[in-house]
Amino acid sequence: MQAHGNGNPETCASNLLRTIRGEVPYDRVRGRDGALIDQPNATDEAVADAEWVLETFEPRVNIKDIQINPEAGNPGNFNTYVDIERKEDEDA
Repeated sequence: MQAHGNGNPETCASNLLRTIRGEVPYDRVRGRDGALIDQPNATDEAVADAEWVLETFEPRVNIKDIQINPEAGNPGNFNTYVDIERKEDEDA
């Protein structure tokens, strides 16, 4: 968590994508599926899972694009890039 700005939709989305499912007590479905981490052929499932997490737990953002790219030179290490924008009714 950051020192400030934790109520911003962008910050909340970032925190959600860093959370692994099962880490949050009393809300064990919040976060990304840890079984998909470092699986070489699970990029489509990981994209769908990231979409589901954001649509379910952060309705204040629109998802423009999600990409999962392997990091060059590090086999099994993947980066997730998510392009989001605030929904129009949440600009204030």
